[in-house]
Amino acid sequence: MIGRIKGKILEKIPPHILIDCNGVGYEIEVPMTTFYDLPEAGGDVILLTHFLVREDAQLLFGFATDQERIIFRKLLKVNGIGAKASLSILSGMTVHELTHTIQSQDVVSLTKIPGVGKKTAERLILELKDKFSDTEFQSSNTSSSKELDDIQNALSALGYNQKDILLVTKELEPNISVNDGIKKALKLLSN
Repeated sequence: MIGRIKGKILEKIPPHILIDCNGVGYEIEVPMTTFYDLPEAGGDVILLTHFLVREDAQLLFGFATDQERIIFRKLLKVNGIGAKASLSILSGMTVHELTHTIQSQDVVSLTKIPGVGKKTAERLILELKDKFSDTEFQSSNTSSSKELDDIQNALSALGYNQKDILLVTKELEPNISVNDGIKKALKLLSN
């Protein structure tokens, strides 16, 4: 199994990249969230990978973060979701956005991703809502993430349900203070 690749980027043709690793060129498919963060051709890169063997192909998928790879693997386990659909889902939303969308059971947001219809979105929510509640899928430990957690905890302590809390906190600015965030969230919840 190939778990990680380090090398120089030879080509970038979305969603494929070609990486030279000690004279061997690996064709890797990456979600667009990873693709946009890659250096230009000739630049060095390290990607975490998932190697998929099918009857008709051997495919290598690359990810910038372990969170993306974990989500990709969880998506593959959903009935009717293959590697291409999983890649499309990760290309359409960041890990943090996808986690919140699943937790808040937001079918409409999922159907905005190309290739995801209403039935597929409902299946994703049904099969993944318990698996995406883990803190491992929260965004990196930045101060804004900590502040967002504090705002969500305060709203939960006030008796609001998790679905409403997630919908309202999506509307908050990324670097809002805890006090301002709670005030704005309460105002949004009262409308």
